[in-house]
Amino acid sequence: MSKILYAHIAIFLVNALYGINHVIAKGVMPEYLKPNVFILLRAAGATFLFWLIKLLFVREKVKRKDMLLLAACGMFGVTVNQLFFFNGLSLTSSINSGIIMTINPILVVILSFFLLNERITWRKSIGIAIGATGAILLTLAAGTGSGDSFLGDFYIFVNAMSYGLYLVLVKPLMKKYKPLTVITYVFSFGLLFVMMYPPTLNEFFQTDFSRIPMEAIYKILFVVVFVTFLTYLLTVFGLKHLSPSVSSAYIYLQPALVVFFAFALGALGIADDYTDTITIEKGVYMLIIFTGVYLSSSSSFLRKTR
Repeated sequence: MSKILYAHIAIFLVNALYGINHVIAKGVMPEYLKPNVFILLRAAGATFLFWLIKLLFVREKVKRKDMLLLAACGMFGVTVNQLFFFNGLSLTSSINSGIIMTINPILVVILSFFLLNERITWRKSIGIAIGATGAILLTLAAGTGSGDSFLGDFYIFVNAMSYGLYLVLVKPLMKKYKPLTVITYVFSFGLLFVMMYPPTLNEFFQTDFSRIPMEAIYKILFVVVFVTFLTYLLTVFGLKHLSPSVSSAYIYLQPALVVFFAFALGALGIADDYTDTITIEKGVYMLIIFTGVYLSSSSSFLRKTR
């Protein structure tokens, strides 16, 4: 298979893992770990794994002039992204978080215009307006289910915006360095910024790790190894061969994947059941977002994959 096809498969796997993460991570917070502690464990574990693999297999130096951009990627791709995602997920339902994340491709189109000089057509402008309307209506609809939260939904939106900025900023680095080199430095900076966030270390030392059951520990390890280490590695590989718009377009699948895993894992008793937060009203708003996303990114998607 071609590298382009492998890149598409990699991005699909990333979104599948993110879909299950919305459900798995929700079962750990806030009962056993506060969001900031979970982020610290996630960033520290993944950083260790990235450096271990890099030291064994990749010998590549990074130019000093690129360190600032790598630091920015660490800030938006790891620190801000994860802080708002986990804090948002601890407040709102996994269903809501998966739906709101579909706004990401629209944000990527807007950010690509400002940072990469990608042209925004009338079609894209209309799509952005429609998608933004759907996202606002969905956020205002918070409170219809047992796990809904307006603040949590807003945090997830900020998370989507931060991750969209990361996808745009990291693209030029993909042309200069190997994916593993880029993501290792991105996570190193991200871990540093997470530790500098005042509540993180305080909450870490206040956590009673002895009361965490093995079931929750398995979930934490799954998030660190598969949803962090593997997904970020696959993402930078995909970005080496695909545009940010194409990569972000795969997020269309997340609401369906989140709903699937919510039903499946809830039925198996592995995760809490948040399917009561699925309503017809939210379904309509999700379709509005899909329409906006399709109009704003479909032309660039087709152009980049031909």
